[in-house]
Amino acid sequence: MTKAKSGISSIGTVGTFLSGRACSDTLFHVLSGAFEHPMKNEEKAVQPLAGGIMQHGYQCGMIWGATLAAGAEAYRLHGPGSQAETKAILAAQRIVESFRARENTINCLEITDIDRSSSTWQMITYFLIKGGTIGCFKMAARYAPVAFGEINRALSEETIEVPSPPVSCAAMLAQKMGASDMHTVMAAGLAGGIGLSGGACGALGAAIWIIGLNSLKEGARKIDYKSPRVLEMIDRFLKCTDFKFECSEIVGRKFENVNVHTEFIKNGGCDKLLDVLARS
Repeated sequence: MTKAKSGISSIGTVGTFLSGRACSDTLFHVLSGAFEHPMKNEEKAVQPLAGGIMQHGYQCGMIWGATLAAGAEAYRLHGPGSQAETKAILAAQRIVESFRARENTINCLEITDIDRSSSTWQMITYFLIKGGTIGCFKMAARYAPVAFGEINRALSEETIEVPSPPVSCAAMLAQKMGASDMHTVMAAGLAGGIGLSGGACGALGAAIWIIGLNSLKEGARKIDYKSPRVLEMIDRFLKCTDFKFECSEIVGRKFENVNVHTEFIKNGGCDKLLDVLARS
């Protein structure tokens, strides 16, 4: 196995995955280590986003983990505020598109053919008979250095247009939930269904992550994958969105760029939904 210029080795990534982690926190762990800023609790709290948000089959957990790691690096480089949030969204766009280019999809269900509704036999067939576990290991090993490179390229771009706040729906949600400046910027790239891609709601993903962070701060030793608090929040979310998960379906559009998304949220777009999520 080769070692990337980033310092991310494929064997190290697979070893991380084998240590009992999910795809989401594997990517977060590997990337934050490559940036030389490991974040233990933040990493653990990403676990429920595996399987496309608690096994619902939407965006692969690797995308969620990589995007949060990108946001952390954006904060370290630029501090709080619109510039860091904009950079985090631009990095998320690169993360999503590079993943799609390699896998022809960004959704877990389309990669694995399983989600939370799948039978035990379907899961056994995928993970054991078809070698799905090994496939996910290989995917993570190949993608981690790619994501690292895309994040670095996005964050190193000097000339960008920075809109006035608020920039990101997910960052707004984080603020409403009392998150720190760093966690707010970390969540920013999840906007618009992760990097404005229109996938499953980024604010929902941010809320699940922040609930996990708070539980760890309150003394929990591990993340509860069936947390009643999270399940109740998802139920409220679905009732508010007419049982839609994806951003593009909830708002009836995709956002062409950061400025368009900024104008949407400045004009009250998703205010009701953010209030519903922030009650968690």
